[in-house]
Amino acid sequence: MRDPGEEDAGVHVGGDAYGGVRLVAGRKRRPSRSAKARRRNLIMAGLLSTGVLVGTGVLWATPQQIGFVDAGVSDSAPRGAMNILLVGVDKRDDLTRQQQIQLKLGREVGQRTDTMMVIHLSEDHSRVTVVSLPRDTWTTIPGKGEHKINSAYQFGGPKLTKQTVEQVTGLPIHRYIEVNVLGFIDVVDSLGGVTVCTPVPIKDPKAGLDLAAGTHELQGAQALGYARTRATARSDLDRIDRQQQVISALLNRALSAGTLANPARLAAFVNSTLRTVKVDPDDGLIGLATQLRDVSLDNVKFASVPLADVNYKAPTGESAVLWDKPAAQEMFRLIGSDQDAAKPSPKPSASSAPKIAPEQISVKVTNGTLVTGLGARTKAALVASGFQVPDQPGNTARKDFKKTIVRYGPGRADSAHTVASAIPGAELRQVDTPGIEVIIGADQPKIRNLKPTAKPTPSATPSTRTATQNICKK
Repeated sequence: MRDPGEEDAGVHVGGDAYGGVRLVAGRKRRPSRSAKARRRNLIMAGLLSTGVLVGTGVLWATPQQIGFVDAGVSDSAPRGAMNILLVGVDKRDDLTRQQQIQLKLGREVGQRTDTMMVIHLSEDHSRVTVVSLPRDTWTTIPGKGEHKINSAYQFGGPKLTKQTVEQVTGLPIHRYIEVNVLGFIDVVDSLGGVTVCTPVPIKDPKAGLDLAAGTHELQGAQALGYARTRATARSDLDRIDRQQQVISALLNRALSAGTLANPARLAAFVNSTLRTVKVDPDDGLIGLATQLRDVSLDNVKFASVPLADVNYKAPTGESAVLWDKPAAQEMFRLIGSDQDAAKPSPKPSASSAPKIAPEQISVKVTNGTLVTGLGARTKAALVASGFQVPDQPGNTARKDFKKTIVRYGPGRADSAHTVASAIPGAELRQVDTPGIEVIIGADQPKIRNLKPTAKPTPSATPSTRTATQNICKK
């Protein structure tokens, strides 16, 4: 019901015969303060689903209203601190073969969780922490044994997925939101595309992606390829970073004046996000959105799960990742108690300093992969860390080295340990030949800088970035 004398609003919010929510563009007018607040609330409702849509997804979503799903959430979500499990379900059954080919997808049928995120809202709902759970996480699925975490949905649907996440994180889940990722392209296109930046070129024929290093404006199909490709050094871990970047870009675009002031674009965005959402409990998203009206991009933080092994070979032969359980437990404890997930790690003691300084060590670098330029990049990083690398990098005869190896000759163990301390995850291997050689594998580890600084600062584990920091600066 309108107040007396109220003109037609630029955006109408109304229920249909089924109790769903839809937006339609109307005649434009200068919005009142309450109308602006309503728009922001609707935007936040859409953003709750947008996060999952970047996992993977396909076109041709069928229109539908917000649906309900039984995930075993026993009580209504509290108004205080809240943990939300956001799940992106990759369902391709309804696609024709032509659509699968156009979007470069496989023939798989059924449903699988392609993206899983735990979102923590602070007690006053002014701060948001988002943690992406690697889909290849090797963990225990209740009643099913050890599997990758994304198998929980296939084994037992939303209920088992929620139970698994609660068990591995130690956090109670107060709300479950499931999004069919079919709507992703529509979401991006409704906002006029997103801006992303990649530090390395990405070429992935399977995802239909060919990007040079730099900043790019991507429309729906390209953004889909960018968010779902694994064709970079760290595979799914790089994919998570790109997803968080795309989410931040979508948040920025959705909350921009260009969207809020454009009734047609606002309507298209909210409709395209909400129509693929299912929730538990079934009290809708709009009420939750009203509690998030004061959240800014600076108060949305993304955290990464600390990992102990990114190249774990499971007993089943699958490639998976293992969490650093103590560090992950501490991170989720901090999140659950409304503290910053990035807790400074203790400063290294004097006894942990290497016995042989990097400046005293000469290293030979060889590339054990097919990645062009990897040897040169590694040499530059080692030199920056203080090591001597007098010769140009070479190439091994074999090109299938999975892990980076530090080979050392007799009497060079101390020097080899210094080199290995600069290359996390590297394998030490003693050989009969003299000297020290670093063979770079497909893991492409990041070289640590061992040079002492005048004012050492503690590193944070895990690291966090705000949505504002994730946005590409043109």
